[in-house]
Amino acid sequence: MPMAPPPDLSALSLAEIVQAMEAQKLPPVSQWNPSHCGDSEMRIARDGTWFHQDSPISRPAMVRLFSTILRREPDGRHVLVTPVEKLDIAVEDAPFVATALKAEGEGTNGRLVFQLNTGDLVAAGPNHGLRFVEGEDGPRPYLHVRDGLEALIARPVYYELAERALAGEGEAPGVWSDGIFFPLTSSPAA
Repeated sequence: MPMAPPPDLSALSLAEIVQAMEAQKLPPVSQWNPSHCGDSEMRIARDGTWFHQDSPISRPAMVRLFSTILRREPDGRHVLVTPVEKLDIAVEDAPFVATALKAEGEGTNGRLVFQLNTGDLVAAGPNHGLRFVEGEDGPRPYLHVRDGLEALIARPVYYELAERALAGEGEAPGVWSDGIFFPLTSSPAA
């Protein structure tokens, strides 16, 4: 079944974004518990590039399809899972990258929607938190996507967040989304 192309975030209104997010249906990977079958010979680089046997996967639709069966195990490993098999996949940092941001509203009425490198849309809020980890190259911001899977927020998108945070009045630097305040402070690297 072919996958629809990702939406153009900049051309969508907030209502259209919410409708697109509600339409996203993912396979029930949390309900699938097949035996471990081995290694997929795949890896996701820190920049979000997917590789198979050290060759980049150049078809975006293929990457989007694989991303729908990605799961994080309780022990922290990442796997690709179907009803009949489970294969390890190496992830250098986070399996997704937030490549675009759409922000609407101010203060407690603000809403931040991120587009991932797979085309998926995720609104920061109670179920999709933002966290910041201090790294050797400065703060590394992350967005919780689903079930322990995160997106590294691309540096240009982080700068948009920082600009929005610094524009806030009378509060510590941070951003609001869906009624939740996310301070732009780093915690020690894990």
